[in-house]
Amino acid sequence: MVVGAGLAGLVAARELGAAGAEVIVVEAQDRVGGRTWTRRVGGVPVEMGGQWIGPAQPYVNALARELGVETFPTEVPGRTVFYEGGSRSEYEEDEAVPFREPDAASEVREAFEALDGLAKEVPAGAPWTAGRAAEWDGQTLETWKLRHARSRGARFYIDLAVQSLYACEPRDISLLGVLSDVAASGGSGGLFEIEASAEESRFVGGAQELSVRVAEGLEGRVVLSSPVRRISQEHDGVLVESDAVSIRAGAVVVAVPPVLRGRIEYEPALPAAQDGLSQRMPMGAVIKCHAVYDVPFWRGMGLSGRAEGDTGPCRVTCDNTTPGEDAGVLTGFILGADARLWGQESADEREAAVLECFARYFGEEALHPRGYAECDWGAEVHARGGYAGVPVPGFFLDHGFALQEPVGRVHWAGTETASEWNGYMEGAVGSGLRAAREVLSVLTGAGFGQGDLPGKVDRSRGRPRAGATGTGG
Repeated sequence: MVVGAGLAGLVAARELGAAGAEVIVVEAQDRVGGRTWTRRVGGVPVEMGGQWIGPAQPYVNALARELGVETFPTEVPGRTVFYEGGSRSEYEEDEAVPFREPDAASEVREAFEALDGLAKEVPAGAPWTAGRAAEWDGQTLETWKLRHARSRGARFYIDLAVQSLYACEPRDISLLGVLSDVAASGGSGGLFEIEASAEESRFVGGAQELSVRVAEGLEGRVVLSSPVRRISQEHDGVLVESDAVSIRAGAVVVAVPPVLRGRIEYEPALPAAQDGLSQRMPMGAVIKCHAVYDVPFWRGMGLSGRAEGDTGPCRVTCDNTTPGEDAGVLTGFILGADARLWGQESADEREAAVLECFARYFGEEALHPRGYAECDWGAEVHARGGYAGVPVPGFFLDHGFALQEPVGRVHWAGTETASEWNGYMEGAVGSGLRAAREVLSVLTGAGFGQGDLPGKVDRSRGRPRAGATGTGG
């Protein structure tokens, strides 16, 4: 039994099925894909959620090959727009960022080099075991940044890097959490740069196509629009109750963000460390905005479509045009504190502000798209934010071990549980593979047959419980 039809849950189900287990996936939303979602806007496909992969991510690349989902390179040629202190400038990919303060560029470089040095002392899969874990998990990245970057420009650029990567502010995240990610990806360059990193390629048809094809391979064993309300562990298995079905199984994989784990009722209740985990890893805040134009007009000006700015609502943009389509797509990200602020405004007010921001970067033509769409992931009931969960100070020391540790017959998956590339599709796929191996090992050791996961499906017992909140994705 798997809860959640995002990449992690579907990959776990796929692996279990390939091993001969009978498996059912229950999903709260009316679609598969979780935090990947492809829509058509202005006549072209756009990615509302996760979309990029890189060459150093073997699991998701292998899955795409197995499913026959092709990739294409992310568009990066052309100059980047840089907006700081009300002044607009441009720079080439191989040029230095044109900060207004002469020391800013060197401070940024030295700060990331310092992070790389500290990350060498952090075991990526178990950061809480680092020798200086208490020191580093006892402070935010903001505290560290203020000691290592003096100029306004350097601090703004580090903020921008953190907002872009985590959809939060440096004040929100544990320094140890950042160091763990740097260690897992082989250095800060693998996280914060586009080429030869985590954002080198995109999927033909959109990233959601991976989930769609895995679900198709499960041949009707995915139940949609059915939030799970309760998981009860019994002497011989588990009972999972959702709005549409109740399922008895040998084990269950819960593949939802940690913040949503705690919105399921468990019997017996989860241990305190597990329950506390869901309270201390809030989701990042992101509103992803797309404007579709008849042509990618910025390319005619020699621009890449990428912009970096110190003024919201969109401090980062990119060219999200799909090759072969007759339109250009600019995508902007409202991140962290900006997303929390702008999420309170009306959709019309946000759209107007986003297009004004695009015009500030790329000219008046940006004010007149033929289509516009956004996704406020914080407003999505079965996500409550994005890109992923953010570890607050103290999280890893008190709860890090609980990210993957099973509770009886309840196993955990999801990108936040990954030892490497957590927060990415790569982490989601890897976590699904790990969880499937755990379940198969336990069930085999317990004497379950290959056809015993799950067991009986009772479609008459699934019903909402008062006050419960559904999960999925």
